[in-house]
Amino acid sequence: MAALTPEEKLAIRDKEMIPAVLLRAMVVLCLCVLIIVAYARLTDRPLEAMPPAVEEVPILQERMIRIYGEMDGSARVLDLDGSVIATLASDEGGFVAGIYRVLERERGAVGLSGSEPIRLVRFSDGRIGLRDDHTDFRAELIGFGRDNTLAFARLLEE
Repeated sequence: MAALTPEEKLAIRDKEMIPAVLLRAMVVLCLCVLIIVAYARLTDRPLEAMPPAVEEVPILQERMIRIYGEMDGSARVLDLDGSVIATLASDEGGFVAGIYRVLERERGAVGLSGSEPIRLVRFSDGRIGLRDDHTDFRAELIGFGRDNTLAFARLLEE
């Protein structure tokens, strides 16, 4: 049996980079997901793991705030009368500044400033959310993690 040339060794190695069994398993997984999604759509299966509708959960606490964010992650949060609720440095205000950029984009589409007031609400089930009456923007903050939710929970209490 003749020795393999370096090119032949590379060709054999390339064929074995992704085992055929793994490729078949990936195709079967994709087909299963496609079948499950198609079944759910065709049978009008209701959505699951959705937060309850706003009308179903009473609001315990609400505060109108103005958010100003910078690209470096620093942010400032003001009350409606202009008093400072919080000044967050770049290492602690990244999420709040990110919300400001989202508001800027959403509100810019309807010709408003990103710093218009937004409602920060705490629901009776413990969730905290943002509600923008100008653009119908809503954010359930628990979806962004515990630390980010706590950043806005502190704004309700200050």
